[in-house]
Amino acid sequence: MPKMKTKSGAKKRFKVLGGGGVKRSHAFKRHILTKKTTKTKRQLRGTSMVDASNMPSVRAMLPYA
Repeated sequence: MPKMKTKSGAKKRFKVLGGGGVKRSHAFKRHILTKKTTKTKRQLRGTSMVDASNMPSVRAMLPYA
């Protein structure tokens, strides 16, 4: 059986943690930032976890993580 390929876009966007969770960064923080409020930009800082409803699709994209 050949090896499964990891989706290269997913390996750049997600980081699997030791406890089994998946860390992700926030969207809407790249460009067109002048019209966004300071509060919105501040709350988009840092990382968050992938929701349980999206976890099966993320796991399928990262078979060896």
